[in-house]
Amino acid sequence: MKKVELVEAIAEKAGLTKSDATKALDATLATITETLAKGDKIPLVGFGTFAVSKRSAREGRNPRTGATVTIPARNAVTFKAGSALKDAVN
Repeated sequence: MKKVELVEAIAEKAGLTKSDATKALDATLATITETLAKGDKIPLVGFGTFAVSKRSAREGRNPRTGATVTIPARNAVTFKAGSALKDAVN
């Protein structure tokens, strides 16, 4: 599903105009991004939890040359699906 299709579905289900649904979706995504950037979790009961995990530096290999390279430490966004979402998908 593309963003345009998601906006259309939100507008239809919530009884909003497409422009209002776009604003709501953009605000939601911006808030999730800002919260994760601060390092906080976002638990959405029944849906899932967005969180940030720290990945430590490690050694890797360049597949083309086989040379050893150092992969730097970084933060990664994780999502763990809630039970209601898992049940809906199965």
